[in-house]
Amino acid sequence: MKNIIYISLILSLFIFSSCEKVINVDLTTAAPKLVIDGSIKWKKGTAGNEQTIKLSTTTSYYSNTIPTVSNTVVFVTDSNDSTFNFIENGTTGEYVCNNFVPILDETYTLTILYDNETYSATETLKAVPVIDSIAQKNDTGFSGKDIEIKALFTDNGATDDYYLFKVKPNYNSIPSYGVFYDRFFQGNSFYAIYSDDKSKSGDVLQIALQGISKRYHSYMSILISLAGSNNGSPFQSPPATVRGNIINQTNEANYALGYFSLSEIDSLEYIIE
Repeated sequence: MKNIIYISLILSLFIFSSCEKVINVDLTTAAPKLVIDGSIKWKKGTAGNEQTIKLSTTTSYYSNTIPTVSNTVVFVTDSNDSTFNFIENGTTGEYVCNNFVPILDETYTLTILYDNETYSATETLKAVPVIDSIAQKNDTGFSGKDIEIKALFTDNGATDDYYLFKVKPNYNSIPSYGVFYDRFFQGNSFYAIYSDDKSKSGDVLQIALQGISKRYHSYMSILISLAGSNNGSPFQSPPATVRGNIINQTNEANYALGYFSLSEIDSLEYIIE
């Protein structure tokens, strides 16, 4: 059975004759929108001071390049009015902060000044439990030969928690994502599952578990659902516009795409036995 965390969209090609002809459809291109990859991740055991926010814009359907956004003001503030400035690395569209201070359950606000308009978003940094262990089974799926990986952890019984689970196998450039919450295992040991019929002994998996907010959980649930059910990435272009938590304070109708999130993250590398 294909990757059960989420599956990608399949493009079926039907050939009706022996001749092939490329036809470019004249598509109307909308005005570019700002795209914000504002994912702040604090890896357990690190200071978390180095963080990056990426800015780009949408482009035409036939374009092979993603336009980056340069010379823009980007900063994050916390509830004590401490300001963390993100400075662009050259002209890459990647804005880097080297003195960020991550605090669990602290509320942060992202502000971006772009094209004479102000964009902002507010989120809370969510905690995550450690991954206690990894369990492997080699007899799952319809064939009874698929490999299943379980990442086991213990939920915090004092809070309602939401999780993002990510697995990046060495044989695939696109990670797999899954979201879930602790409604049915509050305060208990639980696990996140990854299974792919292409997995084999010796493959290397980069496994990560993130604590996320309820709203980000809903956002990622929609993206994963729109990505389809056969190995798609939630960061590909979806068939419908999914609005994140970023608001254009100057002109609300000219909204940005993307999301500002803050997560504690636990990760490890696992070699399939």
